[in-house]
Amino acid sequence: MARKIIRRFLPDATTVKDKPALQFLGDLLHDPNLFHLNRHSVSLAFFFGIFLAFLPLPGQMALAALCALWVRCNLPITMTLVWITNPLTISPIFFATYQLGRWILESPRVSAPTELSWAWLAEEFALIWKPLLLGSVLTGFVFGGLGYITMQIFWRWHVTRSWNKRRKERLKRAD
Repeated sequence: MARKIIRRFLPDATTVKDKPALQFLGDLLHDPNLFHLNRHSVSLAFFFGIFLAFLPLPGQMALAALCALWVRCNLPITMTLVWITNPLTISPIFFATYQLGRWILESPRVSAPTELSWAWLAEEFALIWKPLLLGSVLTGFVFGGLGYITMQIFWRWHVTRSWNKRRKERLKRAD
């Protein structure tokens, strides 16, 4: 089943619950829905993990954990998917989301600095933040929605395939 495929890559619930750094959450981590592998929990985890990955905010993993606790979806999957924006991919992803937001808002192009500095960032931040945030939210919704739909379809396909396989095996044994 799809559950078996996903479970290979995720940590065990007891491993996560026993982490000393997470003890401040107390009983919140003992909710079984945070570690369930069912179609609903995994699909929601894909939506929120991908959506949060596209937001240009610090502490994405903490936000993913809080979001998973709030909507009661799979915690490890949500936190893992946030790493779509990692040190190697963050620049092209946020540049693309900025360009999308700039195109939608029809804002002027910001000139590239000759030397990247805090002074340049402070001056240009007023021009950058609106297109970046709009493009990031839109891209997050689109790709998060695609992740949700993809997991729903994959899960149904995998379950249907397993049912058909078992039915064929029963028919073979009956003959």
